[in-house]
Amino acid sequence: MTDTPPDPTFTPTTDLSDAHPDAPVLAPLLREYGGRPRFHGPAVTLRIQDDNPLVRAALEEPGQGRVLVVDNGGSLNCAVLGGMLAQMGVRSGWAGVLVNGCVRDAGELAGLDIGIKAIASHPRRSAKRGLGERDVPVSFAGVTIHPGDHVYADEDGILLLPPQT
Repeated sequence: MTDTPPDPTFTPTTDLSDAHPDAPVLAPLLREYGGRPRFHGPAVTLRIQDDNPLVRAALEEPGQGRVLVVDNGGSLNCAVLGGMLAQMGVRSGWAGVLVNGCVRDAGELAGLDIGIKAIASHPRRSAKRGLGERDVPVSFAGVTIHPGDHVYADEDGILLLPPQT
């Protein structure tokens, strides 16, 4: 973990859940891998299948405090995010990444100033075909995440609020 000072704009998911009892909460399926356990921001969504060039392309863009939500269909076949891409996300200003699938380089990810939650770690890298969709609703962990939804993630879970105006 990095020694990042607390984000004064972050509201804990427990407080948000109390204030918004109908807010969608992801089932507790994702584990913490990044060095920032608390993060939030507007969602950018990807739907892929064991293929990560779209993940790379997104993380190369200015993150502007957004959260990349990667639906890899819950695949346990390979990792779609590793140390190099996560470092790219840090440099580009992404707040975090949620992966419905696997990551790799878990030891390295833990030392980076970015939030990363995923199902598991896997040593195998993904394919590089460039297939998938961006900015589409994705459904996993019992919720549907739309582009622009505000993602709040911390040690207690992951909660969604509608886009902020």
